[in-house]
Amino acid sequence: MKRLLRKSILLFTLIITFSCLACGQGGYRINIKAGGISNSTIKLAFHLGKQQYIKDSIVTDIKGQCRFSDDKPLPSGVYILVLPGKKFVEFLVEKDQYFTITCDTSEIETSLKIDGSDLNQNFLDYQRGWKSLQDKAVSLQSEMKTKSNNKDEYKKLRETYSKHEELMKSWLASQAESNNGTLLGSIIKSIIPVPVVVGDLPSYTTNQDSIRKLMSYLYYKKHFFDNTNLNNPGLIRTPVLETKLEQFFTQVVVQFPDSVIKEADIVIKKCEPQKEVYQYVTSWIFNKYTTSSYMGHDAIVVHLADSIYLSGKAPWVSDEYLADLSKRIKRLKPNLIGSRAVDLIMTSFTGEYIALSDITADFTILYFWEPDCGHCKESTPLLKEYYDKNKGSGIEVFAVCTKDDKEKWEKSIIDHNLNWINGWDPGRLSHFDYYYNVESTPMIYILDKDKKIIAKRLSVSDIGPFIESYRNYQRSKSTTSPR
Repeated sequence: MKRLLRKSILLFTLIITFSCLACGQGGYRINIKAGGISNSTIKLAFHLGKQQYIKDSIVTDIKGQCRFSDDKPLPSGVYILVLPGKKFVEFLVEKDQYFTITCDTSEIETSLKIDGSDLNQNFLDYQRGWKSLQDKAVSLQSEMKTKSNNKDEYKKLRETYSKHEELMKSWLASQAESNNGTLLGSIIKSIIPVPVVVGDLPSYTTNQDSIRKLMSYLYYKKHFFDNTNLNNPGLIRTPVLETKLEQFFTQVVVQFPDSVIKEADIVIKKCEPQKEVYQYVTSWIFNKYTTSSYMGHDAIVVHLADSIYLSGKAPWVSDEYLADLSKRIKRLKPNLIGSRAVDLIMTSFTGEYIALSDITADFTILYFWEPDCGHCKESTPLLKEYYDKNKGSGIEVFAVCTKDDKEKWEKSIIDHNLNWINGWDPGRLSHFDYYYNVESTPMIYILDKDKKIIAKRLSVSDIGPFIESYRNYQRSKSTTSPR
């Protein structure tokens, strides 16, 4: 009886010991068994949005075996085992980071196994199941093309394809549900399109089709991220989150600054509970519009800078970055689209004082240029040609030379008969470079009759079409406004 009791106590002690060891596992241990290679370099990489980065590399033994390990756990996400011959294996990393990847490099797809990780076994099952469904869809699409001249056959195939699409949606939904609470579940669910729900309109409603389209768009925009788990930081290290952000801010949101600002604020607010996602999404949106070539998008940059970065809500950036950003924003604010142009007072070619505010034309083209600038030598004659043709129809040019060589400035004016208003401020006493953020030439602004900035940084060839379009817009406003 005592011997049996001692055995029971020993067994119980071993169970507790192994349980504690398992619970205390830290870091990661990813064993690799890659058949078909030996003494070869294998790399461990990870996704960060749409980009991939190397985390580690190691040389296998003669049997193709090695281990990636560290006492510090990997951040969750989609990782890549990069093998010789441009072959690779994708796998998931979340809580369980002790497992073994086995494959034959000559036939990875059929030989791949991941032992010790239920998450990755489910990932493999998902990949294989989804590929089978996609292959079937591609096959049906190809068959439909061959039967496009046979209405009856095409109709049958179209019905079959529609049913298959529904099967794919339901299969994704079931996979997302069965993997709920995991990174895999978040990835799968994000792929599922959000169904658009639009209620019935009153029978007396006119233009019902147009209104339904608008309501569908508004619903789709409002619920775009419903299936994207913005509280799962693992999505940062997958292509999923960046793809969703790119689609939303490129294809869904109208690219007017006010529209973008409104939606950016909403999306960033949704991410606030998860600091890592908040940082990633905020940085992604800010960088997208900092580098945008759309006219007027600098207003988005100013808004995000003021509301987040310069308000102490971006702890990940350095003091040096914030100081530089603050200077940049101060130079952008005075010349945003819709702002009243800061008045410029300087001497003219004739020696008289001139003021930008004294011009009474419907449109003033504010032109910053240099006599020796290569691009200016191309744009100035084009602007001169446009001006000569349109100066009698409410167009004026206020040209400011940004260099201090008066002899070259005067010679260029005479040689090219620049008969518009020519401003001279070599000491930059008007601070035109600051108020209009003149960092390169040529630079063009267009002001309306009230000296409001309506366009900036256009090429000369865009001036005419823009002014014509703006005039048409103003006419349409006056004819549709209530009396």
